[in-house]
Amino acid sequence: MQHASLHSLITAAAKTAGFAAAGIAAVPELGSPEDESDRQAFADWVEQGSAGEMEYLKRRNESGELVRSSLRVAIPWVKSVIVCVTNYNAPKPLSIDHAPEGTGWVARYAWTGQQSINGGLAPSDYHKVLLKRLERLDAALKSELGPFESKCYVDTGPIVERTYARYAGLGWIGKNTCLLNQELGSWLFLGVILTSLEIAADQHPQLAADRCGSCTRCIDACPTGALTAPRQMDASLCISYLTIEKRGLIPLELREGIGRQVFGCDICQDVCPWNRKAPIASDPELQPRTELVNPALDWLAELDQEGFGRLFFGSPIKRAKFEGLRRNVAIAMGNSGLRQFLPKLGEWQSSDDRVLAEAASWAVRRIEGRN
Repeated sequence: MQHASLHSLITAAAKTAGFAAAGIAAVPELGSPEDESDRQAFADWVEQGSAGEMEYLKRRNESGELVRSSLRVAIPWVKSVIVCVTNYNAPKPLSIDHAPEGTGWVARYAWTGQQSINGGLAPSDYHKVLLKRLERLDAALKSELGPFESKCYVDTGPIVERTYARYAGLGWIGKNTCLLNQELGSWLFLGVILTSLEIAADQHPQLAADRCGSCTRCIDACPTGALTAPRQMDASLCISYLTIEKRGLIPLELREGIGRQVFGCDICQDVCPWNRKAPIASDPELQPRTELVNPALDWLAELDQEGFGRLFFGSPIKRAKFEGLRRNVAIAMGNSGLRQFLPKLGEWQSSDDRVLAEAASWAVRRIEGRN
């Protein structure tokens, strides 16, 4: 089958499966300039310590090669990657907009919910939502093309998804390291199907032009300096990493920059001009839960372990864990400067949770001007 018709088939089947856009890209040949460049860039990034404590990104095979540096290393049988895009933009305020006093911020992607049998929105996890759609797409393609080897992933595979999204012609890599699509912006979930389908060298998709130009708004806006250069992210400084992946104490010098973020961060996308006219999603499985938009810090602080599990069961927020969310709330309270939070922080100072107690003590000193 010619690439043009294969691409058309994938695009049509992906939209039927519930995706906003899709494409297919060949995996660069071992030793090709693209393969060497990708592998070296990933190795340099890990070597610089930019992966922080995310040990899964540093895993090596028996030959000492970084598994995630190349699909040719991780899964040798893969010849192409189908990349699918889902829009999660919502008609809600940005994190940089004026917000009610004493509120925190939860990253836009974690607001998602879907209708429950009892009415209202129950938490939904984009990983599960997209995986089901990928599996439907995979089955539809095999029905049309015949059997081929495949594997579906949503943020769990040994692959840098945005790299293959770029190879598939779905956008360019912005200076904030996110995939940017000229029509859709960057509020995008990515899912991939690794396949044994072959694409001839002369049938590769045309790469999207880089349209960031001279703009550096994302770099300038990052409160912790995680964007060290255009398209260079030091994850160990990123607020999303600090509030979600990082366990234990958050470095003192980064806490003020975290501001009111309690789960993830949207700042580098909020300031991006390409998101000004990004379309609003109307995905029934990924609707925004309004209680998570500018949530009151005192409301989050009152959650116990059971309440946390009930509110976020099936939500990406579970990844931060109960202890991590409370630590983040304590830091956000400290950054608020509001004395109304002192009683709760005082209570947390005596907590058996050493990390929470330390964060609360820091927050009290910050509110009282003793830092």
